[in-house]
Amino acid sequence: MATDHFGRVANHYASHRPIYPAALFVWLASQCADHTLAWDCGAGSGQASIALTTHFEQVLATDMSAEQLVQAIPHPRIEYRAALAESSGLPDHSADIVTVAQALHWFDLDRFYAEVRRVLKPGGIVAAWSYGVMAVDGDEVNAVLEDFYHRVIGPYWPAERHHVETGYRELPFPFQRIEPPTLEMQADWTLPHLAGYLRSWSASARHAENTGRDAVNEVVARLAPCWGDASFKRSVRWPLAMLVGR
Repeated sequence: MATDHFGRVANHYASHRPIYPAALFVWLASQCADHTLAWDCGAGSGQASIALTTHFEQVLATDMSAEQLVQAIPHPRIEYRAALAESSGLPDHSADIVTVAQALHWFDLDRFYAEVRRVLKPGGIVAAWSYGVMAVDGDEVNAVLEDFYHRVIGPYWPAERHHVETGYRELPFPFQRIEPPTLEMQADWTLPHLAGYLRSWSASARHAENTGRDAVNEVVARLAPCWGDASFKRSVRWPLAMLVGR
């Protein structure tokens, strides 16, 4: 049975997750012969779904977490639908592209890939991407965050997180590969915004449930001396790993 890892942190996810670069969607659209329908699977609160509307007439955004979808921004050309990855409800050969942002590692891949083949038009594109561990300006800041990620909440990450850390290199992807461009994600965040992002991690929520402690408050207290003014914005970067195929 599929597990909803993010329903309990849906509000933090919607408010504090980083934005995917516009260049990603420009490139994906350039690989598609038609731009009628995009299926954004594992859409969460719609970060990628909104971006897809710039290039596609209609977007179906599905996620197993109703709590995540409630946080999504309404858009006249997006249909948000609670559904499992292997059961989109789309007609055969109806989608020009299937996208999966930061979610492929949670799926039953054999069943999902069968659904992708069913719903894609001939020659359609499937693209999945993930962003790994962030790097923040400042060696001291990074040292604290690495300790938080690996030692403090490390034991509370689901096993699937391994695939994010390895850039999806170990996941099967049985499609005709298309070499993607090299892209990264970047944001300028205050310390409170960073704290909201840390709260959107499933491991942070699981740590709190199991220990009764607020590890995010604790790491923010550790970060404060090396961050400086909490309203000061530091550059945050994430490598973007992509699997794209036809």
